Amino acid sequence: MFDYEVLRVIWWALIGVLLTGFAIMDGFDFGVAALLRVLGRTEEERIVLLETIEPTWEGNQVWFILGGGAVFAAWPLLYAASFSGLYVAMFVLLLAFIVRPVGFNFREKVENPRWKLVWDSALIASGVIVMLVCGVAFGNLFLGLPFRFDADLRMTWDGGFFALFKPFALLTGLVSLSMLTAHGATWAAMKADHTIAARAAQVARIASLAYVVLYVAAGIWLAYGIPGFAISGPVVTDGVSNPLAKQVAMGGTWFAGYLTHPWFWLAPVVGILGAIGVQLFVGRRGFAGFASSTLAVGGTIASAGFALFPFLMPSTLDPVSSLTIWDASSSRGTLLTMLVLAAIFMPIIILYTSWVYRVMRGRVTLEHVRKSHGMY
Repeated sequence: MFDYEVLRVIWWALIGVLLTGFAIMDGFDFGVAALLRVLGRTEEERIVLLETIEPTWEGNQVWFILGGGAVFAAWPLLYAASFSGLYVAMFVLLLAFIVRPVGFNFREKVENPRWKLVWDSALIASGVIVMLVCGVAFGNLFLGLPFRFDADLRMTWDGGFFALFKPFALLTGLVSLSMLTAHGATWAAMKADHTIAARAAQVARIASLAYVVLYVAAGIWLAYGIPGFAISGPVVTDGVSNPLAKQVAMGGTWFAGYLTHPWFWLAPVVGILGAIGVQLFVGRRGFAGFASSTLAVGGTIASAGFALFPFLMPSTLDPVSSLTIWDASSSRGTLLTMLVLAAIFMPIIILYTSWVYRVMRGRVTLEHVRKSHGMY
């Protein structure tokens, strides 16, 4: 049905779709949590904000689980190298995920304002940490990571957690933070009481403007200050997955793919246009503002994926050990079986998620919160 090369490209694209789904669906959850004390100035307003995401935030994490599972099955070398070498970063990320349900549940069980502040701070921290660490991780992919494989494909990692926070990686972390903060603010502008929505629209405009400035700055730095990786010599696209069977050269540009495939430029254009749409529509046309923010998130992730292609995780210790879509995948049979399963279950996930959001449509008002929580 599909040859090995096509299946590898399809699964590269599907991983991108899953990452984008995670950033879009869970991104506004984290954005709202990070803005909890900025947008919510009273306890009633904070409850409104939380109730805009509480019915769906757990379901949104399906995209994170699907992404991790797909990497494990489709790109086992990538899974092994990243989860082993980035163990502390993964632990911090998962800890932020674990704190969220505790924060949601415990803040409702205590009346002491100090304890509410503690759990609100935990929710805010979880949102900021996830948004920042994910952006830093993307930045480090362009810088390269300190790993190598020996002749038996045993991995060696030579780096620590704090070494990940290099200037360029911190910049991409800020791109992620501003982008998803704007995304969360557009959600609040669409779903929260009009009093909070007006405040959220203002924050969304500021955050989306910061995103554009930081995104363009990161692109310029990537083009002129970060050496790119490229496969030198023959490219075997349908061979056995062995990263040591190729040659890799450093010193080029990460935008080489944009020069050979001009349509790649659609991704950053969509990202910028999405941010412009946030400026134009948020607070005026509720769904249009959120849809614009969604385009900004999708365009940004796609632009990074196109720049990296065909690399999945470059290596600074031994460029030959760099993982690409041509030498880090599972077998053809595994990829084909997974594709069939994805064709069955992905539409089901999309359909039930769409149904849930349709049922939960409409704003969460202060009046509703006062009635349901007995705040009169």
